Amino acid sequence: MKKLLSLILCLAMLLSLSTAGASLKGGTVITATPETYANVDLSKAYTVSLYLIGDRPNDWEKVEAKVNDYLAAFNTSIKTTFMSWSDYQTMYSLVLTGNDVDLIFTAPWCYMYTEAAKGSFYELTDEFIEKNMPLTKQYQAAESWDETTLSGKTIAVPSNVAQPMGKMVAIRQDIADKLDIAPLTSWEDYKQFCLAVAEKETPETGIYALAAAGDNNELWDVYREQFDTMLALDSSFMDFIYSYDGKTLPTMDDIKLVYETDWFRAYAHDMKEMADAGCWSRSALTNTITDDDAFGNLQGASIAWNASVFTYMKQAEKNEGVYCTAADIISDHFVGAEAYSNNDMAIAAGSRNPARAAMVLDIMKFDTYVNHLLLLGIEGEHYTIDDEGHYTRLDASAEYAPMLISASWAIKNGDLSESGAPEREQAIADAWEARVMSNPTITFVFDDSRIKAYTAAVQAVLDDYVPMLELGLVSDVDATLDEMIKKCYDSGLQNVYDEFASQYNSWYATR
Repeated sequence: MKKLLSLILCLAMLLSLSTAGASLKGGTVITATPETYANVDLSKAYTVSLYLIGDRPNDWEKVEAKVNDYLAAFNTSIKTTFMSWSDYQTMYSLVLTGNDVDLIFTAPWCYMYTEAAKGSFYELTDEFIEKNMPLTKQYQAAESWDETTLSGKTIAVPSNVAQPMGKMVAIRQDIADKLDIAPLTSWEDYKQFCLAVAEKETPETGIYALAAAGDNNELWDVYREQFDTMLALDSSFMDFIYSYDGKTLPTMDDIKLVYETDWFRAYAHDMKEMADAGCWSRSALTNTITDDDAFGNLQGASIAWNASVFTYMKQAEKNEGVYCTAADIISDHFVGAEAYSNNDMAIAAGSRNPARAAMVLDIMKFDTYVNHLLLLGIEGEHYTIDDEGHYTRLDASAEYAPMLISASWAIKNGDLSESGAPEREQAIADAWEARVMSNPTITFVFDDSRIKAYTAAVQAVLDDYVPMLELGLVSDVDATLDEMIKKCYDSGLQNVYDEFASQYNSWYATR
């Protein structure tokens, strides 16, 4: 199963990178007043029910109280429910059908398309936005709206910044030095590092080269960057891929299911070579400790992910003698940009007061005081900030870490950056800056509602096969991959292709 966090928890490092399309600059101050919402009926008190995913920060009650103090002038308050990482997958759909929900976090990786198809989200027409969300109307990046518009209906408000979302590997540099391994600059370098650890380190200390768990999808994302790939469909394991030259919009002939490409076949062979060498446990399919936690706990010598690797590097380095390095091993190729729609806020279709919910979201996104409260916590307690929007964590930030709650990913504006970024993090940021490339197909959204039975059947096949292929836990890569692809076609893959092509070609004709 794909890591659901892989596209979201870049935390502070990514906030220091250049952004594309952000409407606000550092130091911008915007203040909402009741007069801003002259078209919203504020005569009666209303509590907006806000649902977020993820774990509740220790100081959330303090922050929410500050928000509610501010919203009192608008005769409004918020009441927040957190669906924890362990529960949200089972709770998400249920709360939309059986609870009093006004605002909810959503994303392509968090049931946005599934729930939109059910009619779970309130449609945001231009008239509705102009009337109830005047700041969003003014400051939201115009190009962002396409990414949350499905079948002609806008169903969520996207974040207001598209930022680099490159992938990298982090390694135990102390182990690399022990084994006299040179700095990693390519995929082959990384593979040889893992093979060396498996041969020389694992038998001695029990530390795996990569303590894989469930699948190796993040490592695949690193691998495919060698080929300047983009995804035209990113849906669990059902990914449609193409290689992008930075100029030419792909035609349908350029797009394939990932597993029908030579790229993935070669990757699967590398995974088998590494698995057979003992780079990860033979029980990796059922491991419950993530590779990231295992790395931080010194059970693994490497991880692959986005800028979140720095969090786990710091965790590992709390142990004496441990030091780590992040390696941008695909340095000659472009870095993908996070979609605006990767994190969104939606008004529930069942909201008892959509206009008031819209007003609160407008304030959350663009009133500087409330926005910074939600993103960073309480100024002077959790952070300090200068006039240009550079913030510094204070000791109490452990109780309310910057950019930690899911709402913060959806309401970010690109106007904040952390001061004093560590040198090694800044080095990656600098290396990525000139290589950022937006996905030209990001505004194409595939609607599978007419072929749901086929996509579900194909997905079931992929769920069975892809993890073991990505972990190299098969006896014959080519035979297993061919068997999987045949089963996909037997389950209706051609029907999926045909429907995808029909929709994609219609979209392509409008570009």
